[in-house]
Amino acid sequence: MILAIDIYYHDKGATCVCVLFEWEDSEPSKVIRAYLDEVEEYVPGEFYKRELPCVLAVVYQVKQYKVDCIVLDSHVQLGEGQKGLGEYVYAAMDEVYPVIGVAKKGFYNNAEYVREIRRGNSESPLYVSAIGCDLDDAAACIQNMQGEYRNPNILKEVDRIGRDLL
Repeated sequence: MILAIDIYYHDKGATCVCVLFEWEDSEPSKVIRAYLDEVEEYVPGEFYKRELPCVLAVVYQVKQYKVDCIVLDSHVQLGEGQKGLGEYVYAAMDEVYPVIGVAKKGFYNNAEYVREIRRGNSESPLYVSAIGCDLDDAAACIQNMQGEYRNPNILKEVDRIGRDLL
């Protein structure tokens, strides 16, 4: 199973949504939510401090499933010596689960750590990064996910579910 995770902030807390799926699926097989009453304030360059507890809150709920990979709406690496959220998640999970980051915007300092992919008729790329697996393989997996638009169906669905909860 693959986990796709996204986080939505409200008041002082957050809702974290996780969907389980297989690469060829067009819809998730299961949805899991976690609610946190309090989260860290956003601090530029320390985004992981706010997001990591949210991600771990849902990952810990899926221990009974055989997880092959975690997909995040984030970058894995930000540049030489700069960890992105994905690298922090990978370390927090004892480097057991490969992590693939799918970002809608590039980061100024990490071009060598990402593959730009274009899906559908979109001129705008997705920026795929990875740790614990081959970057080219990760980009191919995201490229080949179901859906005819820039964002794969599953990733659009996790976003929709989270927004509906707000």
